[in-house]
Amino acid sequence: MSISQRLDLRQGQSLIMTPQLQQAIKLLQLSNMEVAAFVEAELERNPMLETGDPDEDRRREPGDERQSADAQATAAEDQPAPQDSLELASAETLPTDTDTPLDTSYDDVWDEDRTTAPMSHADSMGGQMEIGSRGGAMDFSDPDLSLEATLSETKSLRDHLSEQLHIEFQDPADRTIGHHLIDLVDEAGWLNGDLEQVADLLGCEMERLRSVLARMQRFEPSGIMACSLAECLAQQLRDKDRLDPAMQALLENLDLLAKREIDTLIQICGVDAEDLRDMVAEIRALDPKPGLAFAHEISQPVTPDILMQPGPDGSWIVELNPETLPKVLVNSEYYAQVSRDARSKSERDYITEQMQSANWLVKSLHQRATTILKVASEIVRQQDAFFARGVEHLRPLVLRDIAEAIEMHESTVSRVTTNKFIATPRGLYELKFFFTAAIASSTGGEAHSAESVRHRIKSLIDQEEPKAILSDDRIVEILKSDGIDIARRTVAKYRESMKIPSSVQRRRQKARPI
Repeated sequence: MSISQRLDLRQGQSLIMTPQLQQAIKLLQLSNMEVAAFVEAELERNPMLETGDPDEDRRREPGDERQSADAQATAAEDQPAPQDSLELASAETLPTDTDTPLDTSYDDVWDEDRTTAPMSHADSMGGQMEIGSRGGAMDFSDPDLSLEATLSETKSLRDHLSEQLHIEFQDPADRTIGHHLIDLVDEAGWLNGDLEQVADLLGCEMERLRSVLARMQRFEPSGIMACSLAECLAQQLRDKDRLDPAMQALLENLDLLAKREIDTLIQICGVDAEDLRDMVAEIRALDPKPGLAFAHEISQPVTPDILMQPGPDGSWIVELNPETLPKVLVNSEYYAQVSRDARSKSERDYITEQMQSANWLVKSLHQRATTILKVASEIVRQQDAFFARGVEHLRPLVLRDIAEAIEMHESTVSRVTTNKFIATPRGLYELKFFFTAAIASSTGGEAHSAESVRHRIKSLIDQEEPKAILSDDRIVEILKSDGIDIARRTVAKYRESMKIPSSVQRRRQKARPI
């Protein structure tokens, strides 16, 4: 076989993802906070971009108001009104059936001329902003007025235990053992680790380590550094002088208490039903996870991307939340100025590249906004019964249903519904909430949503009588009589996902409440 060179001509199709297209697709699945951070980074990198600040006019000096108004009136006559990503996302600019929103299945969306840009430029803010009661700019070089001085520091559980350790122990060896034990404490305040490994690591006797641990278990908060739930509760009861033999027996049989085996607990503890009820009430008043008092996690509020409200004619009005849309402007005046001053080819290439990047970002944000609005509008249309009558009327829905209705790819709909929230008259929901599996109808009618079936099961269990506890088989019979074809194992799966105990446990709870 001889080896030779030859020239072949082949024809084929392939999808090439340009960096700009990859950026546009990435913007679809980002949340509003991630988009804001991305835009902020682009504003710092690209000099052709600027942000539209709605509060800019209020920061101007009083003497500049007439001059600014005259300048804006003159500029409005000479050039078209400025446009930005927020204005482009209005309801009037929503793509029609012939237009194509941002979708990876259609390439003609991105074939427009990228050299054009909306003509706008933010007015410069005149004067100097005064900060402070005495006027003038605040001097942050003063250590008393530094930004770091305004920050508050919260004490962690480790710091709290370390302070008590240094007060309780004077021997350096005991302090060393104590620090290793503190390293084993989890967020709940429990001791999570092997004590024998600590003893082997430090080369100390197990008796000394347990002695140090016993003294540290008297630290605040009460119940800290326990090795089990029973030990944590016992420490708290000991501090209250309530750890008698009956209570100790109850703590050693917490599994029976969870199973509601009241008669067995009465025999083990040697008390009557009323005394056992009081003992259980004392246990419920304790803190099983004392370390969580030092967990300072700041909850992040969710800002909806879409706003929904009823219209005057009974329909639903769906619009984008203007607070979550970054107002990005292309500074064409600055582009014209620096283009005239450019001297070398590298400078002109850089200016052109940044201008194209700025145009592409504004267009991508516009396409992102219109695509989100179109997907959300279709979800609201298909889930109209849920918004009008409640969760029992939530219909089964999959990504393919929305994709076919708005002529997009399923992957695009999936990206749009990721980390996007809608504020409705029934509360704040993630768009993913409205996509649920279908459960067939026993009468051959329309299928039922899995979420509505869960709600139906919970309603049946909440309304059951103590003397007529519903088993999973009985719930299946009731649902089939309502036209819902469901298996017993599916009922059990939905019940367990809602953390509802079995019929045997519910019967014990309602027959002998504690």
